[in-house]
Amino acid sequence: MENKAVCIIPARGGSKRIPRKNIKDFLGKPLIAYSIETALASNLFDQVIVSTDDEEIVAVAKKYGAEVPFMRPSELADDFTGTGKVVAHAIEYLKQRGKKYDYVCTIYATAPFLQEKYLIKGFNALVDTDAHMAFSVTSMPFPIQRTFKITEEGRCQMFFPEHFQSRSQDLDEAYQDAGQFYWESLHREATDIPFGQDSIPVILPRYLVQDIDTLEDWERAEVMYRVLLEMKKEEKLYV
Repeated sequence: MENKAVCIIPARGGSKRIPRKNIKDFLGKPLIAYSIETALASNLFDQVIVSTDDEEIVAVAKKYGAEVPFMRPSELADDFTGTGKVVAHAIEYLKQRGKKYDYVCTIYATAPFLQEKYLIKGFNALVDTDAHMAFSVTSMPFPIQRTFKITEEGRCQMFFPEHFQSRSQDLDEAYQDAGQFYWESLHREATDIPFGQDSIPVILPRYLVQDIDTLEDWERAEVMYRVLLEMKKEEKLYV
């Protein structure tokens, strides 16, 4: 029996730190266009849907091939509502109209480095196991066991002082959420938190991961993307 999957791309209009972030021009295209195009190119989804409260985002989403079958309610478009509630609203909307899916993939609108093959890898990993989720992760650039905070007095305080003398190669490697995609099974209940035993990590190389929350992040992402394009042109990209 064929597995049916839907992609939900949350994209509200009220970004504060980078105004109009989701549709701001990123090297020639609105930022959200990269997520939409990659989702469509993967051929994994029966529908690619953008959930938004903003008419301008609706127009951009449709231009690049996504569906916008509903406007997101204002109570789900504030600064405090989590992505989970937004996706649950979209799934319930579809269910009430006779659309039933086995898997949902949440893709962030701020993921220009997203690649089809990792979406496919995550989907296949989830289908072949009894896990609830498969999502993008990347390795930390430095051992978290040797990190420290700066106190109110302006001094240093290690989180794990017992590892001050530890060699980096002797410490367990740590990973972080890469913030690109999150596959979920709609037929298997979660038994743990997303960063727990019920989830499969899809590991991305660090040069394909960049949060875009501030203008500094944005500028760094553009530099990284330009380098990525040059590497592709010169056939020097090994992923």
